[in-house]
Amino acid sequence: QVQLVESGGGLVQAGGSLRLSCAASGRTFSSYFMAWFRQAPGKERDFVAGITWSGGSAYSADSVKGRFTISRDNAKNMVYLQMNSLKPEDTAVYYCAADLSLSVPDARPTRYAYWGQGTQVTVSS
Repeated sequence: QVQLVESGGGLVQAGGSLRLSCAASGRTFSSYFMAWFRQAPGKERDFVAGITWSGGSAYSADSVKGRFTISRDNAKNMVYLQMNSLKPEDTAVYYCAADLSLSVPDARPTRYAYWGQGTQVTVSS
């Protein structure tokens, strides 16, 4: 089992950058596929980026490709989302998610067993 706590959200102007962090507890963190999702008000929770247990493969949604980068540090039980060139449409609550059975990203939130509480990102125009 793993517990996830996100941090790093906030208010930023369009074109700015933020780095989100996800701290994980649990001895088997390095075995989990990790992902970031986001949910804007009145919208579904959408896949943003994912990374394999080793960090060897990373994936991102088309909407953030070239702007957002996911990474992990298994020694520190941390996952990060570096967000550059932020746009107002990136405004959402960002969630960290984990699952032990995945080896490739799955855009369906129901496929992930563990979730953090979320961190708000607001991008002003």
